[in-house]
Amino acid sequence: MIYLFQQALNGLHSGALYALLAFGYALTNGTLKRTNLAYGGLFAFGGQTMILVAVFGWNVLWLTLPATVALGIAIALAYVALVSSLLAGRVLRPLAAASPNAIVTATLGVLIALTEFSRIAADTHDFWLPPMLAIPVVFARTGSFEATMTVIQLLNCALASVALILGGIALSRSNFGRAWRAVCDDPGAAALCGADTDKISHLAIVAGGLCAATAGIMAGLFYGNIGFGAGLIYGLKILFVTAVGGYLSPSRAALGAAAYGLVESLWAGYFPVEWREAWMLVMLAAMLVLIGAGRDGVKAA
Repeated sequence: MIYLFQQALNGLHSGALYALLAFGYALTNGTLKRTNLAYGGLFAFGGQTMILVAVFGWNVLWLTLPATVALGIAIALAYVALVSSLLAGRVLRPLAAASPNAIVTATLGVLIALTEFSRIAADTHDFWLPPMLAIPVVFARTGSFEATMTVIQLLNCALASVALILGGIALSRSNFGRAWRAVCDDPGAAALCGADTDKISHLAIVAGGLCAATAGIMAGLFYGNIGFGAGLIYGLKILFVTAVGGYLSPSRAALGAAAYGLVESLWAGYFPVEWREAWMLVMLAAMLVLIGAGRDGVKAA
């Protein structure tokens, strides 16, 4: 039982990262209504930029570890905000108006470009951060086995929870949230009512990009490294998870992603890890088929 509890604790941390990613993806996709493959690239780009800047600050600027990590976080968020703004203004919004289906191809190109930028900047080397706040906090103990979470895991979970709660409140009560829902439902009608649809969509894409960057930074601080192919893997996961949870409700998408992280952790604890990604994606695909069949049945009735 305590082993199950340990896997559940591990799933809380994974679920927090997935929830933050899903919230940002739903925020972006609500106005675009198209698959955005660049979103996973922003996640990996944010984490990799933080690590590269931290390595530069440590080796070249001779900063202390907290200072170099803080510098890496600040520059990573600034870079991702800039890239998200350029992506919104130069790629996504023009294509959404002219050729919406081309968004999939264009964002795949952006994903590849971000991956290559990171690889070239790192000279194809993997840089690792030292263990950050890896102090275990014991939640339960049976004999010699302890169920623990590290301090960095607890901080990541707390940060993700606060961001999701504040984001949910902002979407439900703020003027931006009401305008965002209007643009998601019917951009033409929202424009007739005075909403600046381009501005709302731009802000949603930038906010979604910052969610991805924050998740990437949290993952980088916990794991110490993010691989160059992580953007595609995480992007596909969030694409499927958000499709199951619903694109028009970021909070619901976040809850579904948190549940996915928990199930993924339980799989890793009891089944072969090398088959985890394949079976989890198969499960999500099956859920999409069942949900689609259920909706068709309701319409037919």
